[in-house]
Amino acid sequence: MPQHVSVYQLLGMTFLVLVTVAWGVGLAVMLRRVRTDTARRRAGTLSALPHQRQVGPHRESVELTPAEQDEFAVLVRRLGAGH
Repeated sequence: MPQHVSVYQLLGMTFLVLVTVAWGVGLAVMLRRVRTDTARRRAGTLSALPHQRQVGPHRESVELTPAEQDEFAVLVRRLGAGH
């Protein structure tokens, strides 16, 4: 033991070191527990993605006249032929 350090200073320093080590261990345990709890809760879902709808939108349909059906058939043939 150094001569210029009193017993009380040495005990005080030892106490502060022990408290600091205990605080660090407690913090590490707490952070690990929080991390595992969060991982368990997020295991089933991806929080970065928005919630997906289970049902799509309603379909809309329009009845074409015979002239429009003929024009559509011509258009499909043109697109199929590559013109």
